[in-house]
Amino acid sequence: MRWTEVAPGVLARRHERLDQTLGLVVGQESCLVVDTGTDEVHGAEWAAAVRAVTPLPWTVVITHAHFDHFCGTAAFTPCPVWAHSGCRPAMLDPDHRHDWVTRYEREGEAELARRLAAARVVLPTEVFADRATLDLGGRVVELIHPGRAHTDHDVLVHVPDAAVAFAGDLVEQGAPPSVGPDADPGQWPAALDVLLALSPEVVVPGHGDPVDAEFVRAQRAELARASG
Repeated sequence: MRWTEVAPGVLARRHERLDQTLGLVVGQESCLVVDTGTDEVHGAEWAAAVRAVTPLPWTVVITHAHFDHFCGTAAFTPCPVWAHSGCRPAMLDPDHRHDWVTRYEREGEAELARRLAAARVVLPTEVFADRATLDLGGRVVELIHPGRAHTDHDVLVHVPDAAVAFAGDLVEQGAPPSVGPDADPGQWPAALDVLLALSPEVVVPGHGDPVDAEFVRAQRAELARASG
């Protein structure tokens, strides 16, 4: 695991498992944790890493309801947990997590399967439909639903003063975007247009290294071609 400070007080932390990237935004009074990891053990490691950076009280935002982005939330509670309103029902759908437990078992990763199966579901305490604004003290963060894309409840986390956007799995670096059963490929390019309209200098993907807007434009073009 390694930190990258993409702007002052705005950090991404890479995790080898699933090539995942989690985020941290630090204000003067509080901090915002972007996604919580794959299970409670991973979540506790992530929480300890955040605490090594800042002692400020935290709020969590979940970018979407795939297990690797929210199954570590119990390690951060009690705290406010933000998500799109469509995230709650998706979290309660057992099929996605069951498929990954089965996959880990099949691949001989019994400990990962056990940890995932045991992870408690912590539902959002705060939800929004289109946009919400969080004040971290001297720093405002915008939560934006860009429309259907990787899921029907994706959240962009925009840090305007730093020109940084955390994109969740709307953007992936090092692999093509994951177009799974929850995705809407036809609408995905329009969601990336919402991201690009924020004029970010740095975009932090849900998996892979931080990228720039040109990378996002190229990925948008690939998705548009693929969806016809």
